[in-house]
Amino acid sequence: METLDRLLTILPIYERKMWTVCMPGWVSVVAAGALILYGTIDVAYFARMMYTVAKARYFKKKVCILDTTKVNCWCLLNDVDTLLYHMNNARYLRELDFARADFYERTGLFLNIKAAGGALAQAASTIRYRRYLKPFTRFTITSKVIYWDEKTLFMEHEFIGPGGFVHAVAVCRQRIIDTSASAIVELLLQLHCSGTCHPPIEKMPPELELWVQSNELSSAKLRGASAPKLAPEPKPLDCGETLPTPASE
Repeated sequence: METLDRLLTILPIYERKMWTVCMPGWVSVVAAGALILYGTIDVAYFARMMYTVAKARYFKKKVCILDTTKVNCWCLLNDVDTLLYHMNNARYLRELDFARADFYERTGLFLNIKAAGGALAQAASTIRYRRYLKPFTRFTITSKVIYWDEKTLFMEHEFIGPGGFVHAVAVCRQRIIDTSASAIVELLLQLHCSGTCHPPIEKMPPELELWVQSNELSSAKLRGASAPKLAPEPKPLDCGETLPTPASE
């Protein structure tokens, strides 16, 4: 009985010594720092962004501003929703950050905007989902410019899965601040392909035009201003009615 009492007295001291040996003070500090870092900053996001920019800038071929760029991605377990069945809807837009960074670097868009004293800002985005991406699926994101004006650059992205199926389509509106978007694009066309590698984009696609009108209606509503006037729809003809003949000029 005396021996048992001695063992019970020594055991807490032994446990404290084992804890000191297994977990030194500096390890505790590092572990606590790592937890604070991962709890306050999206470390994986910034690390991947730096990798994407460095790879595009130093190891990938430069392309024309009207070319379509591609980045390869994986749907991992940290990308899926709570059901662990498919990629979380918010992750699609997060992945676009890396696709755009690759496009900006390979076309020289970001560096030339910065050299002109300007900046880029995401003004609007919309995405249409067609079919979910399952965990551990490898997919490709394509990026291309579909239109631009003096202040804005419009881009379209496609999420292409196995077999070439387009799982989602996103349209983004990039606002160019403190410089001319059209001037930057024209400069890049001259630098990379002398303006002859692709036919010029002269007209806004009809689906993009409707999306822009939707954005303008939303802006007017938030400002409390009157809604902008949209083009009137053609009136259907009655039976036997003919189109009016335009007056001669």
